[in-house]
Amino acid sequence: MGSAIRQGELWGAAARDWADLQEPLHLPLWEAMLDAVKVGRNTNLFDAGCGGGGASLLAAQRQACVSGLDASEALITIARERIPQGDFRVGDLEDLPYDSKTFDVIIASNSVQYAADPVLALQKLRRVCVFQGRMVISTWGLPDYCDQRVVFKAVRDAQPPTPNGSGPFALSAAGALESLVEQAGWEVVGSGEVDCPYEYIDLESHWKAQRSGGPLQAAIRSVGEARIRAAVDRAVEPYRTSIGRVRLENRFRFVTATI
Repeated sequence: MGSAIRQGELWGAAARDWADLQEPLHLPLWEAMLDAVKVGRNTNLFDAGCGGGGASLLAAQRQACVSGLDASEALITIARERIPQGDFRVGDLEDLPYDSKTFDVIIASNSVQYAADPVLALQKLRRVCVFQGRMVISTWGLPDYCDQRVVFKAVRDAQPPTPNGSGPFALSAAGALESLVEQAGWEVVGSGEVDCPYEYIDLESHWKAQRSGGPLQAAIRSVGEARIRAAVDRAVEPYRTSIGRVRLENRFRFVTATI
């Protein structure tokens, strides 16, 4: 099974914190992505790497018919609670449990890059998309426009060097995400960017939200929570406001494609 077992363990470790604290910060990104592929009444939508169902809930509010898949059983449980009428399953993006040509629209918000083989995952998504259906996929914008880079750097520097791994901004450069999508047989038809600030009420809330993500869970398992937290707290100190909030300005890129 591709990368689902490992990713499911990491992203499920603090699923409620992810769904309640970190996931909702992506609202501007999800709205822009859903607009880009014209999600509306009766759209048959597949949320690839749906997490706790945040984007799926927005699509359902637009009266789309929603399905979603994620590696984490804990996150899928939350998605089912949020959208009882949806079809949410635990699985692997590289081995989708759906018939060919099932969905009109696919949304993949910051998920495909966690697959062991992203091109294979995109090929599988192509298989389940109808002819002339639409996909929208997103990733981080350039590091200069993402304050989250200081968190990533702090986590990386707190761990022993690793011999491989492309990092969170591997697909951020102009044309990189487009190239990946095209390798999988999709036709790129558009792209866009959206600002998506992360704001937390205090340092404790910031840590709970950040630690809920898979990459930080992996780091915590590697060197311990105290070491990672100390590094992250130091990194974001310059981003604290006069009333103690933590605010990180971020930008995301997205690409739309069809078959």
